[in-house]
Amino acid sequence: MIDTNRTVVQEFILEGFPAVQHLGKVLFLAHLLAYLVSIMGNTLIITITCIDHHLQTPMYFFLSSFSFLECCFITTVIPKLLVIFLSGRQTISFVACFMQAFVFLFLGASVFFLMAVLSLDRYLAICKPLYYPTIMNPRMCFLLVAGCVALGFFLMMVPIIVLSQMSFCGPHIIPHFFCDFGPLIHLSCSDTRSVEMMALVLALCVLLTSLCITVIAYSKIVITIMHLPSAKERQKAFSTCSSHLIVLSLMYGSCVFIYVKPKQTNRVNLNREAALVNTVVTPLLNPVIYTLRNKQVHQALRNTLSRGRLQK
Repeated sequence: MIDTNRTVVQEFILEGFPAVQHLGKVLFLAHLLAYLVSIMGNTLIITITCIDHHLQTPMYFFLSSFSFLECCFITTVIPKLLVIFLSGRQTISFVACFMQAFVFLFLGASVFFLMAVLSLDRYLAICKPLYYPTIMNPRMCFLLVAGCVALGFFLMMVPIIVLSQMSFCGPHIIPHFFCDFGPLIHLSCSDTRSVEMMALVLALCVLLTSLCITVIAYSKIVITIMHLPSAKERQKAFSTCSSHLIVLSLMYGSCVFIYVKPKQTNRVNLNREAALVNTVVTPLLNPVIYTLRNKQVHQALRNTLSRGRLQK
């Protein structure tokens, strides 16, 4: 992927958060806690979905896949950030930097596509309940998840390969806490206009496609909910939808702010803060909003704990 003969830069320095460098240990503990809670919450969702047959439905299959991708996604970035906070080791090799950038973008794109699939799943379950079991069979569920991952992989591979083959002759300081695509473009000595345009088109493709599917699906869901006879049912459904929409707004808002602009310039500090929303805040909220507030999950947890006590 990477032609090292075209560059004199062998490693990069991740600047991190220079304004709060003196708070390294405090920030290390805060981000470590957020990381562990995110991993534990998402792992709990995956585990409880696998062991409780009541949760072995299309919706929870998609949610457990979503949780797995979220675990991988934050693990791409947060451990290196923790090292920066704790030890101040900010260097990352040329190859490792581009690998981190690729995995981050690939998993991020896959998550967005999977969110669109989750929206379609909810639309079919609520608006087309008679067709739902036929359409969302196990084979179709697997193909949808595999398709999201494959699409994210191949779409993000192209710009990373193109950028990695450009010249990097210095400087080598990345004004970010991980190797993101935008900051890497700035460090190239080559003409990056074509790769910037490619990145913009791909960002629009990923974000707008998944956003349009999600908005259309939830619009139809809201219309269906409005026709429910019971006010209690409507309130419960709207409560769930509003929680989901909060997560969607955070994810789409931060990504549009970072990636959907013709030229990747300025706003470095704001981009870092927006990236923190995607890598720390939303992975922390997702387990709570998508499943841990769900009564079915609560019941599955109680059943699992009860079986565990009985076996002892």
